[in-house]
Amino acid sequence: MTPPPAIPRRVRVTHFNCWAEQLEDAAAYLQRLPAFDVIKRVSNPHDARLVRMARLDCDWHGENMRVFNALAHPSIEFLPARIVGLKGLAEIFAKPPPLDEEHWFILMGQHPQAFAHVAPKFFSGLTLAGIRVLFYAFDEASRAMPCFPIVAPHLRVLIHDESPLAPTARSLLPPGCLTVHRSWVANLLPFAEPFCETPEQKIVFLGSELGYTPHRKRQVEFLQKKFKDRFVAIHDHSLPVAARGSLTRVHASLCPEGRKFTTPAMSATHTDRPFWSGCLGLVPISEDSRTGGRLESLHREGLIVRYPHGNLAALAEACERALATPLAERRRLYDYFNRHETVGAVVAEAIAACPPSA
Repeated sequence: MTPPPAIPRRVRVTHFNCWAEQLEDAAAYLQRLPAFDVIKRVSNPHDARLVRMARLDCDWHGENMRVFNALAHPSIEFLPARIVGLKGLAEIFAKPPPLDEEHWFILMGQHPQAFAHVAPKFFSGLTLAGIRVLFYAFDEASRAMPCFPIVAPHLRVLIHDESPLAPTARSLLPPGCLTVHRSWVANLLPFAEPFCETPEQKIVFLGSELGYTPHRKRQVEFLQKKFKDRFVAIHDHSLPVAARGSLTRVHASLCPEGRKFTTPAMSATHTDRPFWSGCLGLVPISEDSRTGGRLESLHREGLIVRYPHGNLAALAEACERALATPLAERRRLYDYFNRHETVGAVVAEAIAACPPSA
């Protein structure tokens, strides 16, 4: 006799976002997000630069919520997600989760520090309520976030940067905590933008205001002189998430690895730009300013193009190689990044790897 099909796990996630307020359905929050006035959260509302940075940050974190509201995995039925900010943390405990639902609380980046003053009581409450905690740090939280020792004992999943955890932090994790070393990925919906078969033979530099060092300036000036109108530089912090799709018409992207290169921690990291560039169908180009790591493995697999740190001739050659990438290879790259290098894919796989009984 054929056994009945397994009942899929029913999982509901609640995502903490510093820009949110009360506990609410993700769909309602996302509908209001474009009209959200960030000025009330800016220390100096008359500083246009601060207001723009706030808008960029608000929308970037909003994309995380959009992704978490569309999680998918063959073994899980993901229910509509929820979002909560500082004002609504207590609401999480107002009603116990239904017995047929598995609840997860998702944190990202340095956000746990935002409520460090109530963290001991809050995380203990989550554990008592049977709500599992997934922390996608994507950076060096175990080594640099002051409240990490408070959060660590309550984690079911920790997604950290690619360096070893701080020894003391590792000892605080509970038995069975799934630890994944996988830093930045793309925070967009897989295949959100259609693949462009005939992009312009151009390279876009996706830099940032923080990382526009003399080293980067020298690279940009060199590429502007060599490629002329085939090179476009963006280095005023970041591109608005709503404008990412406009890049699908461009063939390749130069994506800095690291930010300022002034500390070991920062020089050993990278941004999300190579990943969402790949998801958009661009060929990512990245400097090899770090030995090894995930970007190097992607390079070996032909999914990004790398060049030696500070070598302008090699940079030019890497750009030419990226522009010469044939259509079939670009399709392979686009498919890979959308399937494997997005926040949703990483989080859904991590949750699926933690059975309810564990």
